[in-house]
Amino acid sequence: MGVKDFLIKKLVQSKMKNVPKEQQDMIIALVSENPVFFKKLQEKIETKKKQGQNEQMAMMQVMRENQAEIQNIMVQWQQKQKQK
Repeated sequence: MGVKDFLIKKLVQSKMKNVPKEQQDMIIALVSENPVFFKKLQEKIETKKKQGQNEQMAMMQVMRENQAEIQNIMVQWQQKQKQK
């Protein structure tokens, strides 16, 4: 595990303490495999926060706007898991 993966794992664990470990692992894998996409999402969330939205509302809106691509990434990851 590289330093970047370690940091992603710790960030996800700290932000999602109540999320089951399996889902945390999936999120860590998705972010590790698609860092550019998730960086863009974070930038969009930050922009909305600067416009006055609270973090949760900004995150929900950005996720809705990018729902199709997020679903596509998740389906691809699940297919990889089935092949293992």
